Amino acid sequence: MSATRMPPPQPAQRVGAAPKKSESPTPGDDGPSFTHQLHAWLENHRASLVDSLRRLAKQPIGSFFTCLVMAVALSLPMGLALLLDNVERLGVSWQRAAQISLFMQIDATDAQGQALREQIAAMDDVEEAEWISREQALSEFQQQSGLGEALKELPDNPLPGVIVVTPQQVDKVALEALRLRLGELPRAQQAQLDLLWVERLSAMLKLGERFVFGLTLLLVMALLLVIGNTIRLHIENRRTEIEVIKLVGGTDSYVRRPFLYMGTLYGLGAGLLAWLLLAYGLGWLNDAVVRLAGLYGSDFALAGVPIADGLSLLLGAVLLGYIGAWLAVARHLSELAPR
Repeated sequence: MSATRMPPPQPAQRVGAAPKKSESPTPGDDGPSFTHQLHAWLENHRASLVDSLRRLAKQPIGSFFTCLVMAVALSLPMGLALLLDNVERLGVSWQRAAQISLFMQIDATDAQGQALREQIAAMDDVEEAEWISREQALSEFQQQSGLGEALKELPDNPLPGVIVVTPQQVDKVALEALRLRLGELPRAQQAQLDLLWVERLSAMLKLGERFVFGLTLLLVMALLLVIGNTIRLHIENRRTEIEVIKLVGGTDSYVRRPFLYMGTLYGLGAGLLAWLLLAYGLGWLNDAVVRLAGLYGSDFALAGVPIADGLSLLLGAVLLGYIGAWLAVARHLSELAPR
């Protein structure tokens, strides 16, 4: 009697168990879904950010001083720009106070001066007109010059009456046209408008703006060098780890990502410190400016750091940190290949 031939048992299959279905790819299955890919991408970025924070926290003193150096370099051009804005604001307020002095003929009477003042005040482009008689002009000159006793010895009052005209517009062309028109009025001897100092101040402000722009370019390049050198040191400290990562198939973007976060964090810290330095520095300087302005009877005060400028400073610092880290990693990425 011949024995019945039994089929050989399949591996990993118990006797009597249901036959295992062969796994065949599901039609239309193209791999992981978009949700899984997005979750993996976010998790990768989170891990890189946490790793960068942990490494910076291991060296708090070095990280702080790196951010402080960057903050000083950032605050210098921004501080100068804010000071120029304050000086320009002061110059505009002075320019708006520009007045035309209309000197009358020496023999003009007070009645003629008052009548001419009313005529000038009725003009459309005149804000205000004030008559200063010869006696008032001499009294003010005695008080301001300190030559009161000497002027009393003069036989006659040598000063003419003056009409001080405050124009509505500050435009230089309009002011010059008004000055020429006032000089042609009857009993008027000379119309004087002194805006030369305003033009000089404007030229100095433009020179200051160019200086700040050049200084900003130099300090931006210095910041890129600082952040690039700092990231390069971090790369050298992790060279063996990076070579192992690339050896097992790590991509360039995976290697680059932690250093980009590190540069961004350096920029964020530097931007916050620069904002604090500017706010404290302008507040400290404002006390002396207020005292000085009070001596001249002015209520001028330095404006603080506007929110928009502070946010621009913070965003610029973050971008500089990111760009500096990108340049540093891109330069050394070819040297990180396993040997």
